[in-house]
Amino acid sequence: MLKDIDAVIFDLDGTLVDSMWMWESIDIEYLNRYGIELPKDLQKSIEGMSFSETAVYFKNRFQLLDSLDQIKSDWNKMAWYKYENEVPIKEGVKEFLEYLKEEGIPAGIATSNSRELVDLIIEKHGLKEYFKSIRTSCEVDKGKPSPDIYLLVAKDLEVKPERCLVFEDVLQGVMAGKNANMKVCAVYDKYSDKDQEQKKRLADYYVHSMKEIVL
Repeated sequence: MLKDIDAVIFDLDGTLVDSMWMWESIDIEYLNRYGIELPKDLQKSIEGMSFSETAVYFKNRFQLLDSLDQIKSDWNKMAWYKYENEVPIKEGVKEFLEYLKEEGIPAGIATSNSRELVDLIIEKHGLKEYFKSIRTSCEVDKGKPSPDIYLLVAKDLEVKPERCLVFEDVLQGVMAGKNANMKVCAVYDKYSDKDQEQKKRLADYYVHSMKEIVL
């Protein structure tokens, strides 16, 4: 998997940490404040969007009066406790990151989450030392499946896109990695189980757990 690869780029939620389950519960709780029931198509509709794009989508779709900054602030507050107390790192992640560090293979993070929450997660799990670039989709023009965020991290790492390996758990993210002309390893996550076969078809590799990666 690492043959002819000069850098590895990871998505965060559902790939490095087991957190995708909590966002649906946050959406339910948030919309309940306004007496709105969670639409069945919501999670699929916002998949891959940046934190900012999702706020715009919510504001327009649900005709919210709050500002975009207020919406994002509310989400950050709601997610903070869960990330701090209920979200574990996924199995095999620390070992794989340690291997990359020992081998001198630079690593980056390309996430749709907010910078505030990313910093919290990285600090809590002691991951900062493993990454030379940590970027959010709010820093580029378009979220996933556009390749923008992955191309930005590759630029930070000073590695050509075709020499990068991406780890992603959701379909839109797998597409973003492929659109960036990178090799992609799809990662199992219960949240995206419905897209498993599509992820396998699109990606170059597939793992149920990072523990399966032969080092």
